[in-house]
Amino acid sequence: MRRGPIPGGTGQVRPLTLYRTAVLHEPCEPVTDFGPELRTLVEDMFATMYAAGGVGLAANQVGVPLRVFVYDCPDDEDRRHLGHVVNPRLVDVGGEDVAGPEGCLSLPGLEARTPRADHARVEGVRADGTPVTVEGTGFFARCLQHECDHLEGTVYADRLGPLRRRRLLRAVRRTPWGARAEPG
Repeated sequence: MRRGPIPGGTGQVRPLTLYRTAVLHEPCEPVTDFGPELRTLVEDMFATMYAAGGVGLAANQVGVPLRVFVYDCPDDEDRRHLGHVVNPRLVDVGGEDVAGPEGCLSLPGLEARTPRADHARVEGVRADGTPVTVEGTGFFARCLQHECDHLEGTVYADRLGPLRRRRLLRAVRRTPWGARAEPG
């Protein structure tokens, strides 16, 4: 049984930043202020992720260029992983490279087979500044790598080979949100 408040329970849903928006394609800045604004951002990110039906969300996906991500993601054994990381560093990836379906809340409704390592370890801190290490395999490892990529200004489309990337970008142009986006 879960003890304590539900993450995002006091947060406000923020608008999602869509693919081709500049903040998604630039590295995020480290967090230096661990005050109430950071706690509010984390709560809002959880609320936004849950409202959008995602399993992870980086701060730049809500237009905030800071190194923060949240997650509520199962692994391949259906174990739930829930938390957030501030100033994360992807310190280890390993295992087999697996090409699997990957989506993104900033590319709603689309996905592509994307190669990712089957194991990932991330180190950082929580919103209160305490150190945290998060380790995962399978789908959860994919989530950790995906969110760390976001904070470096990389989206999963950047990891695709030329053919898959062209197909995905063609699909972006066919979406109502992609047809309005600025060319990338």
